[in-house]
Amino acid sequence: MSSLIREMPADDRPRERLWKHGPASLKSEELMAILLRTGVKGKSAIQLAAEILRDHGQSLNAVARVQLVTLAKRKGVGQAKAIQLAAAFELARRIAVEEHHRLPINEPAQAAACVREEFRSADREVFRVLLLDTKNRLLGITQVSVGTVNASLVEPREVFKDAIAHSATSVILAHNHPSGDPTPSSEDVAVTKRLIKAGEIVGIPVHDHIIIGQRSAGRQTDYCSLRELGLI
Repeated sequence: MSSLIREMPADDRPRERLWKHGPASLKSEELMAILLRTGVKGKSAIQLAAEILRDHGQSLNAVARVQLVTLAKRKGVGQAKAIQLAAAFELARRIAVEEHHRLPINEPAQAAACVREEFRSADREVFRVLLLDTKNRLLGITQVSVGTVNASLVEPREVFKDAIAHSATSVILAHNHPSGDPTPSSEDVAVTKRLIKAGEIVGIPVHDHIIIGQRSAGRQTDYCSLRELGLI
């Protein structure tokens, strides 16, 4: 493969193929190459994108989790290209969030889908609250705390402050486990029970607590629902 995309046959160039056949016709590295625009000496933008994907297990999700500064330090990327990639990943995340704002959330899988994109780049525990209306439709997602790698600091007043301000009638709690294992800890269960009691006092019930991790060979999903597990 040529080290310059412009030296490739016109029908093989990512931009031309996207224009003719649509973005779904391109591989992930070709879509990334359009954002990167140029490669480095001896390596095309497509080869550079393929190398980045290969170094992260062929996972776009893993690439999106890379810290901006770290990505910018990579040879052939730099600050401008790293920013372009980060902007594209953020747009994808926001599209996913918008889609879930239109539908009622009646299942743990739906709640998990609402926050999965939010959590994918987090390297420490982040605690968020899904605010729901009377039909369980999403009013918004608020961030309560950003903890250490191992634990979040969660106060009831912070959890329900935005719920009250947005006139939410119920909430779903959600946080991530950076370790990748979504199994709830005893602390997770204790915090959830404390927040359920606080919700009863202010009249805003807690429907569930979703913990997001990562999918693995031993797990069918990348999340746990404390309600499904019978822990609340």
